[in-house]
Amino acid sequence: MSKVIAIANQKGGVGKTTTAINLAASLAVLEKKVLLVDVDPQANATSGIGFDPKSIEVSIYECLIDGVDPKTAILKTDTAGMDLIPSHIDLVGAEIEMLNIENREIILRKIIAQVRDEYDFVLIDCSPSLGLLTLNALTAADSIIIPVQCEYFALEGLGKLLNTIQMIQRNLNKELEIEGFLLTMYDSRLRLSNHVVSEVKQHFESMVFETIIQRNTKLSEAPSYGMPAVLYDAKSKGTVSYLNMAEELLERLKNKKN
Repeated sequence: MSKVIAIANQKGGVGKTTTAINLAASLAVLEKKVLLVDVDPQANATSGIGFDPKSIEVSIYECLIDGVDPKTAILKTDTAGMDLIPSHIDLVGAEIEMLNIENREIILRKIIAQVRDEYDFVLIDCSPSLGLLTLNALTAADSIIIPVQCEYFALEGLGKLLNTIQMIQRNLNKELEIEGFLLTMYDSRLRLSNHVVSEVKQHFESMVFETIIQRNTKLSEAPSYGMPAVLYDAKSKGTVSYLNMAEELLERLKNKKN
């Protein structure tokens, strides 16, 4: 049974796309078959693993708006076992165009349903907003991972996101659950980072992943070379952090089954 996970936080700059790319690649390295779906008009996940969004002919936009078969949009990546449905700049106007489509909140769910059984995991990289695209992602997902940066105002806006999740659970996707909060951009030298870790764990307790993603130069550099950290520098702290995160996720899911 495949698992569809949305990586979401309407706050920008929290490591959302970094998490989507590197968690997908890490799961693939652990011999899981993974599909990364880029539903962010900025298309950073698409460019971050080596594709030029401007040259993409079939993207998630065509699937959402024109009803194109998602199988025709899937691209193989350089990471064995990891595929991509890319984004495109046209996605900027998708939310307006989707307003006229019947059952517009479940379009992405129908798209993913056509391909999910071919993968162990489908990860959705959401846009930094709570608009119709993110609403679609959360309606399509089984669960959500929420990256939280270890910086000032870390909890700012999380209340609105949690309210949105509750609304979706009531009206659109009763099965949606929070997979966990992932602390990112951690710097052990900073008192503030340690304070945020303490604060988030105090608020959300066991819902917080034990793995903490450390601030790491290699993680920042890798997208400019069009590859996940595991291909850019397999021994970097960032790579190790996301491999640990992937292993923890698999262990959590295994324990839930038992």
